[in-house]
Amino acid sequence: MAILKLSSHDVHYQIFGDASKPTLIFSNSLGTNLSMWEPQYAVLQAAYCVVCYDTRGHGLSGAPKGPYTLAELGEDVLALLDHLQVEEAHFCGISMGGITGLWLAINHPERFLSVSVCNSAAKIGQEGPWRERAALVREQGLHPIASTAAGRWFTADFVSSHPDTISKMQQDLAAGSAEGYASCCEALAVADVRAQLGEIQIPLLLVAGTEDPVTTVADAEFMQVAVAGSKLYAIPASHISNIEAPEAFNQALGEFLDSL
Repeated sequence: MAILKLSSHDVHYQIFGDASKPTLIFSNSLGTNLSMWEPQYAVLQAAYCVVCYDTRGHGLSGAPKGPYTLAELGEDVLALLDHLQVEEAHFCGISMGGITGLWLAINHPERFLSVSVCNSAAKIGQEGPWRERAALVREQGLHPIASTAAGRWFTADFVSSHPDTISKMQQDLAAGSAEGYASCCEALAVADVRAQLGEIQIPLLLVAGTEDPVTTVADAEFMQVAVAGSKLYAIPASHISNIEAPEAFNQALGEFLDSL
């Protein structure tokens, strides 16, 4: 098990593929872990050194006491790249990982060859509901959130036809750190990079799910207008599009990376 020890917490990561190839780092969504990227690393490790990590408060990474900030989520990525002695990498994040990617593209473009922002937005949701969810999780734990997550993550058809996938993801969420999840909710409550989008000059891919009720196609279109030269793919899926529609997701990401 690969662990980066930082002063405040450990960062768990896994590497797939040949370290001599270009690095592609994946960042998970709220309430998941790096295993969510299996449909991607299974395919992309042939061409890239794929690095998957658990965001702080998730998976096997540590959950320091929060609240966290978007900057801290981004700085964990930079620390991991430093640890791996990687000067420049491609980055792909979904939802929470996506807005982390936007922060990185704005604040540390010199470290990234490209950033792919999937099922995300420059501001995700509203501050009040995020703070309410954080308080609920600290009070009741993650089981109530886990029991309703499938409907936020996937279409009804996918939920009914993939019970094993749904069960594992709900179990992983329920077994996670309530403090870590709540602290990430508090980061998302105030994370807002809308005014800085125009500063992004590195290649940017936007992937949106046509059935996503959380971060919509309109959210992606807003980012595309703001970031010159960015590319947008809309694929038939809900919020966790890389699992619901892996072939379409991999095609969008692969074509974008191949075009660079």
